[in-house]
Amino acid sequence: MMRAGEGSRFKILRRLPSGYPVEILGVNKKTGYAHVRVKSGKTGYVLLHQLMNEPSARERLAVAQKRLDELQAEPDKLAARLSTLQTENAELSSAKQQLQRERDELAKQLEALRHTSANAVRISNERNELRKKQVSLIQQIEELKQENQELSNTTAQKWLLNGALVTLGGILIGLILPRLRFQRRKNSWGSL
Repeated sequence: MMRAGEGSRFKILRRLPSGYPVEILGVNKKTGYAHVRVKSGKTGYVLLHQLMNEPSARERLAVAQKRLDELQAEPDKLAARLSTLQTENAELSSAKQQLQRERDELAKQLEALRHTSANAVRISNERNELRKKQVSLIQQIEELKQENQELSNTTAQKWLLNGALVTLGGILIGLILPRLRFQRRKNSWGSL
């Protein structure tokens, strides 16, 4: 109980429940009262033996009950957290394996590129050599085409010349033969 003055003869201003927080403004050990202020700002006097330095048993019980509830809920929370972490771990393991496969594939590609680049000079030289051979073969083909054309022309000219000679020979024979007179022989067979 909070009174208006130090003593039981003073008016009771307010009944304070057990564990109600107050601010101690002063202490009079002779009377056994403390001058206090409550949350609302009112001041009064309370017996020293009614004041406690720690929360009341009811408050401590409420705090303990709350902590007990938290601790009892903790295994469920931890189980849910464990399940979540296991799922995340499985996903991360899968992602890690995928990344390792990709890394291995990229390493193979890099090795192939290194091998190719190591042979770049050889490949360039081979390409230049093949280009020279290509130019040489194209020239040979052109020469063979020209030679073939010349042979075709020569063959045609020979046939034309042969035809002209045969024709000329035929004309000459046609002119000469009629002028030749053949004498007929008389034989026994022809007179019959």
